[in-house]
Amino acid sequence: MIRGFYQAASGMVAQQRRTEVLGDNLANMHTPGYKSDHSAMRTFPNMLIQAMNHGNTGTNGIIGDLPSGVYMQERTADVRQGDLRDTGVGTDVALLQGALEPEAETGEPGMLLFAVQDENGDVQYTRNGNFAVDGQGFLTTGQGHYILGTDGEPLEVENEGFTLEGNGNITTDSDEYAGQLEVAYAPDPQQLVKTGSGLLQNEGEDPAALPSAVGEDAYPYELQQQFLERSNVDIGQTMTDMTQAYRQFEANQTVLQAYDQNMQRAVNDIGSIG
Repeated sequence: MIRGFYQAASGMVAQQRRTEVLGDNLANMHTPGYKSDHSAMRTFPNMLIQAMNHGNTGTNGIIGDLPSGVYMQERTADVRQGDLRDTGVGTDVALLQGALEPEAETGEPGMLLFAVQDENGDVQYTRNGNFAVDGQGFLTTGQGHYILGTDGEPLEVENEGFTLEGNGNITTDSDEYAGQLEVAYAPDPQQLVKTGSGLLQNEGEDPAALPSAVGEDAYPYELQQQFLERSNVDIGQTMTDMTQAYRQFEANQTVLQAYDQNMQRAVNDIGSIG
């Protein structure tokens, strides 16, 4: 009976964590460039049940396996390209990623990202192209983080009248060359960790920086001004998964309550006999 408590409780915890992942996806359904997360469930190692002194032989007979619970093994990001939306706003930039070759180590293609300098001066990354121009004329994210050029320095575009070419070259409205927007390549997107404000931090073998994709034919892309990439959250599927998670949580809760009632009877009723 105690083992049943553990199984039901582990099922409740796993579904609660799954619900948290789905809730994050729903909360960011309108965040430009957001990549939805998926949860992977896995059972704990099964235990082998044997019957002692089986039959008249005095040997142990194998009965079968006994599951010992379930848990959420990992949280992985869906890095597929989101649809583009025409905003008509000159500071909006969409990163349209072309077909990338699968990586030898992962068997999956990588992902292209904008390079950003956070408030600590560290390099982070984002797919959110909802940019702005601050009071000093620098191109920033909506939260004020600097957008970096290929030289590793913040891009100074003077004002919102700049022009962006498909390869990232920027010209100010006074026909001055402002630099080229940096696009980085993440070989394994699952090594990127969401740090908030739409930013991603690389936690791979070289956490300091990702390789640049600018000028490399192996990393085809196009930057489109006055466009934004939508999130790739599938609303219908997410709501279906959320409902399923709630129902499975309630089913495990019912089982847990049944075990609790049986345990009370075992302690109060059976224990009082004598």
